[in-house]
Amino acid sequence: MTPHRRREVWTAIAIAAAALILGVATTGLMAASGAFHGVAPSWRAQSSRCIAPAAKGSPVDVTVWDTGRMMPGPNRPAPNNVRPGWHGMGMMRLMAHPATVPSGMVTVRVVNAGALTHEVIVLPLSAGHTAGQRAIGSDGRVSEAGSLGEASRTCGSGAGEGIASGAAAWTTVTLRPGRYELVCNVPGHYAAGMYAELDVTR
Repeated sequence: MTPHRRREVWTAIAIAAAALILGVATTGLMAASGAFHGVAPSWRAQSSRCIAPAAKGSPVDVTVWDTGRMMPGPNRPAPNNVRPGWHGMGMMRLMAHPATVPSGMVTVRVVNAGALTHEVIVLPLSAGHTAGQRAIGSDGRVSEAGSLGEASRTCGSGAGEGIASGAAAWTTVTLRPGRYELVCNVPGHYAAGMYAELDVTR
């Protein structure tokens, strides 16, 4: 074997080994974060900056998460065809627990475990649709028509300028029986996988 050919073989082996290690590490990170939607996460991230108050009515604990600095730019819109979960090279998730609550007063408590600013908006989910199917505008956002509440005030209740990294936010809404969608509507985040269904029973 010539020295040139030997170098090519070793380069190919090194690339294959690096790809294998990266794949295993990424899969482990995704599994640990609850990114695979098979089982509802049994954990809730804790805010390092503030604590949401006790829930009024039924609590829904939401964790928003992203891979932060791996992304091509802060909060850049993703194209409409990016689904689900990948935003450039980064990944984003919105996880809600429990996924079903009784009708009445519901407090949505959000912790931002990611590096980017996020928000959570409660929207009704139309019959025949599933979470993640909303039309995305050219600004990278979905319509907020019919919004029932928003948690986007860092360390506070209601609407604000977004939930900072490591912080909590919350909102209390009254929900009738039906299906709802919790979404992050920062440009590009919905397309990147930041949505979850919330079912409300009688």
